[in-house]
Amino acid sequence: MAKRSTAERKAIKHSRKRGPHDSVVIDMQSYAPHIDTQIHQYRATPFKARTSSQNQYVAAIKAHKLTFGIGPAGTGKSYCAGALAAEELEARRIERIIISRPAVEAGESMGFLPGDLHEKFDPYFDAFRDCLNERLGRGAVDCGLKNGRIVVSPLAYLRGKTFNDAFVVLDEAQNCTRAQLKMFLTRIGENCRVVVNGDIKQSDIGNASGLQDAIDRLRGVASVYVHEFCRDDIVRSGLVKDILIRYED
Repeated sequence: MAKRSTAERKAIKHSRKRGPHDSVVIDMQSYAPHIDTQIHQYRATPFKARTSSQNQYVAAIKAHKLTFGIGPAGTGKSYCAGALAAEELEARRIERIIISRPAVEAGESMGFLPGDLHEKFDPYFDAFRDCLNERLGRGAVDCGLKNGRIVVSPLAYLRGKTFNDAFVVLDEAQNCTRAQLKMFLTRIGENCRVVVNGDIKQSDIGNASGLQDAIDRLRGVASVYVHEFCRDDIVRSGLVKDILIRYED
């Protein structure tokens, strides 16, 4: 019998040490997270507006480049915008979702929260996170946040940016100054859909709010739509509606 070469003897020795699963070839590339793959593996129930006002709001967002959604809390302004953003990303009509809001606290300071600025800002993303998790799947959302397909940023950090191939949502816009809203609105680029949400009656910066000013300036401009929700459109709970009536009346 012919002698085996040194290389053959080493190969045989190595094969005897392998476990029962060592013959499986693992492609490490398959472990790399990819948001498109995860999105298309997840199938959410198709999004449907819950009220006629929401239906009008959704239609307006689809038909206009810039849509203002104003009205009381609990009317579904943020949820509808988040659901449509997820729909656009899933259909690959955009490259990324950008979600922002002014870093204004309702009587509390972010400085006392632990972590860096983005960790401090993360609680403000919770409402949208729940919506995106529901529409895209938690894995796709986590992956999108890591690879930049889903961007969450304080408003001030958007200065100098241009929104191209994106669905952008500015929430709690009643806490933006006139200068901040002007800065934000002049970021709009190509293939970009922008939604600005807020409740003018709940501004934490008083008369300095620029939301009403922006609406007054832009109402009637082509590709701009202003949708107004009222208390009857509240879907969060009947109690919320009763509370708002007592506070506002």
